[in-house]
Amino acid sequence: MTFNANEFDAKEVVGNDRKHVWHHITQHKPFEENDPMVIVKGEGMRVWDAKGNEYLDAVSGAVWTVNVGYGRTEIADAVRDQLVTMNYFAQTAGNVPAAQFAERLIEKMPGMSRVYYSNSGSEANEKAFKIVRQIAEKKYGGKKHKILFRERDYHGTTITALSATGQYERKNQYGPFTPGFVEVPHCCEYRAQEGSDAENYGVWAADQIEKVILAEGPETVGALCLEPITAGGGVIEPPQGYWDRVQEICKKYDILLHIDEVVCGLGRTGKWFGYQHYGIKPDMVTMAKGVASGYAAISCTVTTEEVFEAFKEDDDARMGYFRDISTFGGCTAGPAAALVNMDIIEREGLLDNVVEQGEYLRGRLNQLMEKYDIIGDVRGKGLFAGFELVKDRETKEPVDESLPIAIGAHCMQNGVIIGRTNRSFKEFNNTICLSPALIATRADIDKIVDALDNALAELAPNA
Repeated sequence: MTFNANEFDAKEVVGNDRKHVWHHITQHKPFEENDPMVIVKGEGMRVWDAKGNEYLDAVSGAVWTVNVGYGRTEIADAVRDQLVTMNYFAQTAGNVPAAQFAERLIEKMPGMSRVYYSNSGSEANEKAFKIVRQIAEKKYGGKKHKILFRERDYHGTTITALSATGQYERKNQYGPFTPGFVEVPHCCEYRAQEGSDAENYGVWAADQIEKVILAEGPETVGALCLEPITAGGGVIEPPQGYWDRVQEICKKYDILLHIDEVVCGLGRTGKWFGYQHYGIKPDMVTMAKGVASGYAAISCTVTTEEVFEAFKEDDDARMGYFRDISTFGGCTAGPAAALVNMDIIEREGLLDNVVEQGEYLRGRLNQLMEKYDIIGDVRGKGLFAGFELVKDRETKEPVDESLPIAIGAHCMQNGVIIGRTNRSFKEFNNTICLSPALIATRADIDKIVDALDNALAELAPNA
């Protein structure tokens, strides 16, 4: 049977999905009595399911991905044309869109120089981890192999990416994990640790990283992997002073700084990359999701020339080069889509739109906070926002995760799809997360916040 996106039997499709498809991060027991959602169409910021229901998508494809919105025919056309011309050859050889996109990307990333292609954020981070491990072997006799990660950050779904993830419920039942990954404390000022410096929390939080390095032994630590703004762990922007101190520490102990831009990258925060708000000079940057806005699978591990040069040796050094490969890193669809995706962001001034609409979104969320005591904190940057729900603002005791779940369901029933921290922690699954497409208008934001207002009014009216 030939697939036609515009011709399908809705009942048959939903039935086949229910019978055969294993959905991501989804409990399937309810599908014994209820139909799964099947999305059949997208346009702008709106999607439609197989039953004809329309939704405003406030989380860009549920996982912060469709940055330029749905229905971009010029991206689809570019991918189709490229696949007909040349669809695939392993990245042992180059291809036209990969070379072109690498140049365009590096133009946006001063100080970086090399692009390694793969096809998911997890895989991009795995490549970075392998780079660190191989440098440790080549330069330090294998000793400087440890990789530090931060509590509440998320770096992917593979076993090793989970090894570098500070979200315990996401990791639960999947151990034992890859050795050599060491956690450092979080930097959420709203949840400041006991004994922290209230006046200089950012510097204090960074200093805790140095304490871990000293405890492990600086000679054993090869890299520090951090999100510029923690995403699924609660939308946490590091406070003032944090990044300057982090970079001092990395330089002091000869530690590579790996910035995970899988969520923030390609405009989500109002700059091309989240790290560019803070004067960070990374050694490696990883990205996926918004690189092609979900129109094709692509991820990138981007490095400085210094990191790249560590793998250039004479031909007789049989084991000296980076001996990694990603099968679908050689597919031309990803960079072909990414080129047009970048064109759209530039042509339509979407970075400026993110700043403007992000300020408006933050203002409207602050208004919600004034109205409902159950909102303890509003956080984020650009069109990347969240707020914590608490039982009491003084104690900051988090609400049970059942309330964010109910709020999400209420918004869904009223035509708006929102996000939340999802089985990430035992007690901090209490953050509502928003990441509308970079094309969002004030009317879109009003609809999103009004849906949240209505849900809170019904589910937590006196909180």
